[in-house]
Amino acid sequence: MDTRLFFLLALIVIFPIGTSYGETAIISVETDDNSYDEGDTILISGNISTLIGNTQVTMQIFKEGNMIEIAQIQVAQDGNYSHTVLVEGKLWKNAGEYIVKATYGEGNIAETSFTFTPQSEMTETTDTFIVLAGDSGTFDIPYIIRGGILEDIKIEPNILGLVVSINALDEGTLVLDLPRQYIDSEKQNGKDEEFIILIDDVQTTYAESNTYSDFRTISIDFEKNDRQIEIIGTYVIPEFGTIVMIILTVGILSSVLLTRNRFQIKI
Repeated sequence: MDTRLFFLLALIVIFPIGTSYGETAIISVETDDNSYDEGDTILISGNISTLIGNTQVTMQIFKEGNMIEIAQIQVAQDGNYSHTVLVEGKLWKNAGEYIVKATYGEGNIAETSFTFTPQSEMTETTDTFIVLAGDSGTFDIPYIIRGGILEDIKIEPNILGLVVSINALDEGTLVLDLPRQYIDSEKQNGKDEEFIILIDDVQTTYAESNTYSDFRTISIDFEKNDRQIEIIGTYVIPEFGTIVMIILTVGILSSVLLTRNRFQIKI
């Protein structure tokens, strides 16, 4: 065989002429969370490393081999793509793991998964918790908790707020009707101020849905295995017991007597 022909064939084998799209166009896919409840919105996004003209991404969601959702998604010039899915409807009825499959061109496939909980299987409790307020008696806090169990609510004068203990079985939400008479957060001009919310010592945000003259309704989202929520305001009803009040009174009287003695000595 001609030596030149041999080397030419060798180069063709080592360096193929042309490149298939399936080898170069790589796709990724992800969701903005790994667990969703009925009524949530899923944000599906990803990136294409090599664009193929105006080719779109085909997105499919499967549950045990059954297709739940399908969509064609346009890819931006930078290779990014995204799509939202509202988790509700007759096909969204079974709890468990769902698979997201994204396909781009031929042979370019990426997958991810998430878990879904329908309304019928959500842990939701609506009740009223009786909070102990020392010599001031008790007061009620109506609440709704989804995804967990509310175990206790205590007044904490040191933070001018409440400490709420929960057992978070899953991601969820705690809704509280806070009575202004017992706890509030106000500016110096008397207008409403935001509460400070800490979950396991980490500050987080909250939503306030209702604001009335006698109570404020706040909603706090929590994660699975969270244990403690602190609600810090500018006022909380004192929780001084009888003994503490006696000690405080004695301390005040001692200060007054000491002040009078000092005054007499100066004279």
